Amino acid sequence: MRIRVFSDAAHLADAAADEIAAWARLDTPSPTIGLAGGSTPRAAYERLVRRHLPWRRVHAWLTDERAVPPSHVASNSGMARRALFDHVPAVFHPVPWDEDPAAAAAAYDAELTGFLPRGARGPQPGLVVLGLGEDGHTASLFPGTAALDEREPGFVANWVPQLSAWRLTATLPLLTAARRTVFVVSGRHKAAVAAEVLAGGGDLPAARVSRESRDAVWLLDREAASRLDG
Repeated sequence: MRIRVFSDAAHLADAAADEIAAWARLDTPSPTIGLAGGSTPRAAYERLVRRHLPWRRVHAWLTDERAVPPSHVASNSGMARRALFDHVPAVFHPVPWDEDPAAAAAAYDAELTGFLPRGARGPQPGLVVLGLGEDGHTASLFPGTAALDEREPGFVANWVPQLSAWRLTATLPLLTAARRTVFVVSGRHKAAVAAEVLAGGGDLPAARVSRESRDAVWLLDREAASRLDG
């Protein structure tokens, strides 16, 4: 595991864009990049618009989605399009909208299987970009939710009681199958949970993903890293 700390959110977004750009340039022949929602990753995606990359080779997908239409302000698919994919010729795989969350998740699971490389246990993502919630969730793997019990690499509908809402999410085995996992964390409000996760974090979902990842990279701004030891 590698940890890098940056002076502010702008430099953090630059670094996250650099990580994604490097993967797009160096991973061949068809780089796959799983993207997170949220304002901090969005700033990185906006920076990528100005990068000269082999976009036509890139397959981008979402690590999670809200159970809303793509036109909804909360849609991760809509955010990713506006920030990046309306401006570059990458192949973007949005989560399909369906009023039945389980049907939408099953359709996306089948789509991921169609373009992600095959590993020993199933689909193997290349680069995965993730955020961190104040409760320790990542993607839409929230503490105490049923999706954490999934044992196969895939994409599922996950009822989140604390939000009284459905979320659609990559499972823990799919995320940890990635060849590289980049966490992007910003803000003092994330400092306590970042310190807990990076100290081991028990059963917090983000800690489990980080521990089990093949190559975990943590990018934090100074405020988010303010409670780390050393």
